Amino acid sequence: MTASDEIPQEQSQPAVRGFAGLALNGLRGCLQTLVDTIYPPVCCGCGVTIGSHRGLCARCWSSIRFIERPYCEVLGLPFSRDLGPGILSAEAIAEPPAFDRLRSVAVHQGVARRLVHGLKYRDRTDLATMMAAWMLRAGDGAVEAADVILPVPLHRFRLMSRKFNQSAELARHLARLADKPLLPATLLRVKRTKQQVGLGVSAREDNVRGAFRIATNRRQDIAGKRVILVDDVYTTGATVSAAVRVLRRAGASDITVLTFARALGNSI
Repeated sequence: MTASDEIPQEQSQPAVRGFAGLALNGLRGCLQTLVDTIYPPVCCGCGVTIGSHRGLCARCWSSIRFIERPYCEVLGLPFSRDLGPGILSAEAIAEPPAFDRLRSVAVHQGVARRLVHGLKYRDRTDLATMMAAWMLRAGDGAVEAADVILPVPLHRFRLMSRKFNQSAELARHLARLADKPLLPATLLRVKRTKQQVGLGVSAREDNVRGAFRIATNRRQDIAGKRVILVDDVYTTGATVSAAVRVLRRAGASDITVLTFARALGNSI
């Protein structure tokens, strides 16, 4: 071998790494093809076959009523027409909430409701990644500006029977996507409440009164922080309002409630 035939080590190493990378990508592609053959990607809303996992078909996507601007800057209620920046709804003016703002992905009906129920009642934790990505976008910059992310907690007995907290799953994926600290054990649910479904507004408020507290020696997690409180659905707001009041007493400087869905009128 002549000098011109020799390959310097510093030149050969990138080539080897390049070939290894190509081989690894090829292996991943083969594995993905195998997975898709055994478990074909289907629409998360209706189950028809689609091109990729964790997505919706065109029909389901177009049927979701996404909550987009214009909306109330505090309650996130959609307006039928644009009334200008900073406009508040009559509800936000008449009864200002305990939180600073509420943001949600979609109205709690149709496909959006099925996604929530799939995650919550049918153990479809695989949906949480897709739902959290939509929530990040719906946050309208609030997640990026936040210091910490917390889920609305379940009581330990309900967590034992359900095996997981759907709000914690959403918060976990949201924190990963946004690269923000997740605090799953700072806010505790200390009162074993009834299911909120089927209760009226006043009954819901009574049900969750005194239900939350900050864990011992964890107030510093909240004091002076901009907080994102994550839940799956916002209905009357009784649950998140009870949790927000505890966070506010712990010194939170700004609180955004972020949910995947929210009820409007007859969608409750």
